[in-house]
Amino acid sequence: MALVETESPLETLVPVPVQNGTEARRRELGAFVRSRRERMKPEQVGLHSARRRRTPGLRREEVAQLAGVGVTWYTWLEQGRDIRPSAQVLDAIARTLQFDTHEQAHLFTLAGVATTTIANQCLELCPTAQPIIDQLEPYPAAVVNDRFDILAYNRVYATFFDDLDAIPIEDRNLLWLLFTDPAVRGNIVDWDDVGRLVAEYRAAMAEHLDEPAWETLVARLRDASPEFRTFWERHDVRGPDSRTKRVRHPALGLIAVTYTNLWLGQRLGTRIIAYTPADERTHGKLVELHASLPARV
Repeated sequence: MALVETESPLETLVPVPVQNGTEARRRELGAFVRSRRERMKPEQVGLHSARRRRTPGLRREEVAQLAGVGVTWYTWLEQGRDIRPSAQVLDAIARTLQFDTHEQAHLFTLAGVATTTIANQCLELCPTAQPIIDQLEPYPAAVVNDRFDILAYNRVYATFFDDLDAIPIEDRNLLWLLFTDPAVRGNIVDWDDVGRLVAEYRAAMAEHLDEPAWETLVARLRDASPEFRTFWERHDVRGPDSRTKRVRHPALGLIAVTYTNLWLGQRLGTRIIAYTPADERTHGKLVELHASLPARV
């Protein structure tokens, strides 16, 4: 028999038939999570303790509380007991222990839970999409998925950011950058344009309610940005469209562009967003900018 957690925060344990996982994989999963818990400092998760700790890292009950799971259930997870964690619970543990992209993918693999990471999407898509958006220069263009993760971009698009390549891939998300990066926020001229993106995200999320990455991004944005909370609580929804907008480029100043969605599949989701000049002045500025960029390596 296996033990599976319920949706209760206290994680009532219910016996269910074994459906997947081997003893060796369960032991490895427990050892992996335990090693990451022991390397964490309480200060990294906002905990402060006046008394000296007898063991390194966080306590099991601290991780359980921060992740919203029961202490007994979490202890069994580390002991390699035969339980079946859900994707939502694994995602909460990964966030609590501050896993990077590779660690989170490893956690899901050990638990036998399927997940599609941003990195995997890039590997599958970018080799074919990159040459297309490169040929759209001198106009900026990028490939995004329906969650607004930036999967690929050309050199002109990258000039809207301080150093897009240096941003961790899990943070390379349009909504996250627009609401949390001061430099990117400085590009915004009309906040209604950002509100449209939030409404589009909410509409797309209806098809992905069982995928933790969508809820995780919303939770992070709600914690980080009062502006996002305001937009999100409106419950506005809208589909993707093509329109003209003004944007403040770090080097070019105020420009006007028309953005167009070019879908890469039969379903509305991953697409190329191409930004073409809305007037001759913007066209001339983009041509000059493109001429000043270093050649592709």
